[in-house]
Formats: sequence, structure tokens, C-alpha cells
Amino acid sequence: MRKLKIYLETSVISYLDQLDAPKRMEVTRKLWERVKAGAFGVALSDVVFEELAKCTPKKRTILTGYLAQIQYERIEINTDIQRIANTMIGLEILNQKSYDDCRHIAAAIVNGCDAIVSWNFKHFVNHKTMQGVKAITALEGRSDILIYTPQALLGGESDDE
Repeated sequence: MRKLKIYLETSVISYLDQLDAPKRMEVTRKLWERVKAGAFGVALSDVVFEELAKCTPKKRTILTGYLAQIQYERIEINTDIQRIANTMIGLEILNQKSYDDCRHIAAAIVNGCDAIVSWNFKHFVNHKTMQGVKAITALEGRSDILIYTPQALLGGESDDE
């Protein structure tokens, strides 16, 4: 059986070291253990690295240390990805202020990811974005892509409630 190919949006990586959100940090670290064990194929785009570069030097060092623990495919932002991101804005799935989020989504779509994993409820994990992504994949003739929180991806493994 083929591994699920997941695109890790920057919020997931950030929550590996988010002391003010211990529950999300714990769930994210459980997901990270699965990633390290090779349970998923992982993709990250240039956008992730651009956003990590904006972190404080201390946090950036911690997060890049985590990235060194895993294998991933690095996706370069190309004209196809930019075109899809612009289409998302044109269709008002997200607005121009969220262009980087559109680039995350477009990178995952273009590179055949099965799912985007994010803690960002405002721009990723919500009905409007999910419906918009479904419309874009149909418009582009590409495979559907799902959007999950780390907790949803892990299923019952991380739910202590």
C-alpha cells in the first residue's frame, strides 16, 4: 500500500516548539514521531522555508533541527504553482493577503500530495477553503486533496478526550 503523501504547512512545524500551546505541541510531536518513522511521504515547499526564515534565530534553529530529523521532498515554487495560487485569489477562495497560503495549497496540489496538514483554521482547515480547493482540483483536472489538522490525521492516536 502506498504511503499517504502529506504537505506540511508551516504552522505544523511551528507547533513542534510552541510552549504556550502544550496540547497542540504534544499532538504535533506525536505526528512528528510518525513522520520520523517513515509513516508518510512528506513534502515542503519553498514557502515553508521563507516563513521559517522570519522566525527568531532561536526558534528557527530549533525548527530546522526538527526538519533535519526527517526525509522530505522540497518543492520549488514554479509558474504553475503561482498560476494556481492566483486562480485561488481570483475565485476568492482566499484573498491577496493570503497569497503565501495559496502558494502552499497550490504546491501541494501540483505535486500530487494526498493531504495538507495544518493548524491554521483561518486559511486552511475550514469549509470555505476545503470547498475552494475541491473546485480548484476539479478545474485543474488534478486529484482531490484533503486538509487535516495533525490530530485529525492521527485519528484516535492523539485524542486523550
